Amino acid sequence: MKTADRYQNFRAALYIRALDIAPLGDDITPMTRQFEKLNEFVGFGKVYLETHRDMVVPEKKTLLALKEWFQARGLMTSAGITVTIDESANFKTYCYSDPFYRNRLKELVEFSASLFDEIVFDDFFFNNCKCPRCIEARGDRSWTAFRLELMTAASQELVLAPARAVNPKVQVVIKYPNWYEHFQGLGFNLKEQPPLYDGIYTGNETRDGLHDAQHLQPYESYQVFRYYENIKPGGNRGGWVDPFGSATLDRYAEQLWLTLLAKSPEITLFDYHSIQMPVRESQRGAWQGGGTSFSFDGTMAAVRREDGTIDQRAGHAVAAGAALNTIDRVLPQLGRPIGVDMVKPYHSQGDDFLVNYLGMIGLPMNLVPEFPQDAQTVVLARSAAADPQIIDKIRAQLMKGGQVVITSGLLEELQDQGLDEIVEMRCSSRKMLADEFQMGWNPQLWHTESPILVPVIEFLTNDSWPQISCNCGAAGTPLLHSADYGNGTLFVLTIPDNPADLYKLPAAVLERIARTIAADMPVHLEAPGLVSLFMYDNNTFVVHSFRDEPIELKLQTNTTIGEISNLSDGTVLTTEEVPGFFGRPSGRRTACVALPPHSFKVFRI
Repeated sequence: MKTADRYQNFRAALYIRALDIAPLGDDITPMTRQFEKLNEFVGFGKVYLETHRDMVVPEKKTLLALKEWFQARGLMTSAGITVTIDESANFKTYCYSDPFYRNRLKELVEFSASLFDEIVFDDFFFNNCKCPRCIEARGDRSWTAFRLELMTAASQELVLAPARAVNPKVQVVIKYPNWYEHFQGLGFNLKEQPPLYDGIYTGNETRDGLHDAQHLQPYESYQVFRYYENIKPGGNRGGWVDPFGSATLDRYAEQLWLTLLAKSPEITLFDYHSIQMPVRESQRGAWQGGGTSFSFDGTMAAVRREDGTIDQRAGHAVAAGAALNTIDRVLPQLGRPIGVDMVKPYHSQGDDFLVNYLGMIGLPMNLVPEFPQDAQTVVLARSAAADPQIIDKIRAQLMKGGQVVITSGLLEELQDQGLDEIVEMRCSSRKMLADEFQMGWNPQLWHTESPILVPVIEFLTNDSWPQISCNCGAAGTPLLHSADYGNGTLFVLTIPDNPADLYKLPAAVLERIARTIAADMPVHLEAPGLVSLFMYDNNTFVVHSFRDEPIELKLQTNTTIGEISNLSDGTVLTTEEVPGFFGRPSGRRTACVALPPHSFKVFRI
């Protein structure tokens, strides 16, 4: 078996469920033999041995035998706990109003802490129970308020105190899944819990953004790790990806390498059973459940033999190993991730998951839980209305010469709460179908193949100014609007009723949005939607296309920027000056880049 920790820039871990451990009993050989096959393709340095799921608890002797076997081969071992009663029943979790389940969880934690020095809680340490006990305990509180208090107390009383009493050295880690917009409603407390735990972990699964019920956009596999890292700096221990729901093999690989582009120190493959699922070829839209995959580009080559057949020796582990090898070669060139700060206050909701759609139109985003004090530009979605001091914070940011970008959704929330002291604009109840766009004074028009539905924004002529206009026949409304205040500028970005319609906007329009919102960034994309830009503090950046067809895009920089090197092949890009309007110099240069489907390239300025 190959040595552990074969990757230079991260550790690969494997999660093994209690449902796979418990049947082994006295004979762990079937699992260890299969692990050796998986390890031929993925160089694991750690395993998580689960001690509970769906009321199944493996025997102590089985857990200890596996722990000893892995440690003898240089792998780290930790415990995993999934607090479910029955996953198949809509992920039915423990009831924390019921003394039976409270005591059972405490006993599970004590059992796990007696065997391992680290325990990680899988996604399901939340509360979705509405039994008579919970209804009575809730009283007149909202379910959100009740569950936030209930689960924070459960963390302290049933998990952390018992674990540390049994094993003072134990490290307890809580894993947060991908549906962060709705956490507060189920008791995940991103404000109070992370300081209590020794670490947090990130669920980076985005699966298929088209047909999966969550419709999570691929950019979230990067962004969600950065968001949790901003909540507990230095305490985000890793990212977690499964092979479910990915209509293409590329989608599975992308989740792995975006997690690591976010600079996750560890990546966990869930799970021992699932990554052995066979890889089968199927076109998008005809996905057959259970691990079907079809590649538009290079990932499928990693699992295809010379005779054209698919290498099924280790199922999805073959593709995972290829993806991890690819990204491991890239990571040493990249610095610390940076982006435009977008504020989502704790326990807030509104413009759900919008930051990921913005990331998919070339904006390098950085989601943070509190209003930053030192950012030049701050982006605010509808969720920012949850902050009772948000108007004062906007005003202060503008007075000191900064920029604030608010969405049309937040404009609607704040227009009667004091925002009119900064600018008299309103988000009306009317809608408009727009398929034509005009930027500033430029007479050129840009079109979409099909119209998009946008809210109509009302403003006072010459008090504020449209930067990009949506046209529909003889009528129009702003897509991007600006208003001067104090020493700064407030921008309003109109969000279509369907945020995915942002992807329909012409590349030139998206570049103008990026040049405004990400003005501090040294490079912007002129590219169609479904292309992302990842920026780093050492003048490197990554461009990733999630599109199903090859594309050509443009990188735009200002004229003070030197050459741009393609670190993927060592070439230097040829740049040309961007023409200005009305004979004025644009102050920008551009370079062309070709990207195959579902692939990325790395550059240095």
